[in-house]
Amino acid sequence: MLMPKRVKRRKQFRGTMAGKALRGNTLTYGEFGLVATEPCWIKSNQIEAARIALTRYTKRTGKVWIKIFPDKPVTAKPAETRMGSGKGTLEYWVAVVKPGRVMFEIKGVSEEAAREALRLAMHKLPCKCKIVSKADLEGGVE
Repeated sequence: MLMPKRVKRRKQFRGTMAGKALRGNTLTYGEFGLVATEPCWIKSNQIEAARIALTRYTKRTGKVWIKIFPDKPVTAKPAETRMGSGKGTLEYWVAVVKPGRVMFEIKGVSEEAAREALRLAMHKLPCKCKIVSKADLEGGVE
């Protein structure tokens, strides 16, 4: 699973997911990409599942880029625990994704293979996404 090697602080506030993605909203490496259309937290195991779906369908031809990284720790308290006694322990890591963020890019395969691979990866993710090509994103995500 993806996670930071080390962090300055173990626990973080939840934060907000308001607005659109200002960075990471263009295709920089590949020809086709997967763009988020709604805000969400994506867990590290969901990113890994999408990566496996992409590489399995393309039979490891072409190249895949993962452009999100789970650097936010999420804590949880055990079930049936009373309120108080501090914040819970770290459970998993998430990547904060805003609308317009390019999450995966793919290059070196045919268009129909790329679209099908990205469609399979899309089903592994918790948010609504769309598949875009380099031609669609000439001026960034709308």
